Amino acid sequence: MTETLRPAAPPAPATGPLSRLEANVARVFRGSPEAIRLAVVALLARGHVLIEDVPGVGKTTLAQALARSLGLDFQRIQFTSDLLPSDILGVSVWNQRREAFEFVPGPIFANVVLADEINRATPKTQSALLEAMSERKVTVERQRLDLPDPFLVLATQNPHEYLGTFPLPESQLDRFEMHLRLGYPSRDLERELLLAGGVEGELERLATVIAGDEIRALQRSVLSVRVAGRIADYVLALAERTRAGDEFQLGVSTRGALGLQRAAQALALVEGRDFVVPDDIQRLAVPVLAHRVVLRRGASGLEASRRAVERLVASVPVPI
Repeated sequence: MTETLRPAAPPAPATGPLSRLEANVARVFRGSPEAIRLAVVALLARGHVLIEDVPGVGKTTLAQALARSLGLDFQRIQFTSDLLPSDILGVSVWNQRREAFEFVPGPIFANVVLADEINRATPKTQSALLEAMSERKVTVERQRLDLPDPFLVLATQNPHEYLGTFPLPESQLDRFEMHLRLGYPSRDLERELLLAGGVEGELERLATVIAGDEIRALQRSVLSVRVAGRIADYVLALAERTRAGDEFQLGVSTRGALGLQRAAQALALVEGRDFVVPDDIQRLAVPVLAHRVVLRRGASGLEASRRAVERLVASVPVPI
């Protein structure tokens, strides 16, 4: 059964333009408000999101609504077993008039890229995203090309399909800032969808509420959110416990620890604070860390890893 991504209490209200952004996305994405909040946090933290859930619960709708609300360029890549790296990055074609090769950019050259069913592509094709996600650049025919700014990859996969899929390796998973489960909408929201006949028309009419320049400014503001020494020590304590404990075969990387701190800074900014609190770390630990660890024995898979990280957070003392 898919876990519903819904906290014990509703998310604290966002402030300023971010409240408009979340409200606009919620007009067409009728799932958990926490899913919208975490997607916005990942965007502000300059991270990428892996959404793992059953088909038809709004993964594509969430990605498209976010892109339209930001007025950003959106591209969807349907990953299949015959997809090639050049289908993502682009190719050089011969221009007869100029008598020279010209590079035709692929769909990766967009602000928001939906990598749909990413685990259906071969490892060679999956690896075409590694440089883009880590460095926001791609290398094509010995040339390093910059990607648009901001740049966000939203990847999806179905947790219950294994035939014809290629599981993402640890190096690929580590480049995702967050791993989310959307879950099914509440009965009331699902009833609204049935009565409205879907959200396709509303999605087409969705207006831009934040310009690209404003998002870039907010991303820069994340760096100015204060992180006290005790908060940094708390993040390190969580990471170190995964590296030394008997439960984890592969612990959280330095990139993962940095990602948790940056996400906490972004969450504080969304909720109108200029400082990080321990609750931010605890709230984000599972979506930011669970997909980065490998368990040593017993149950395997992302669901087991999520439970292991929950136990980890409960066992590490919270700084006072």
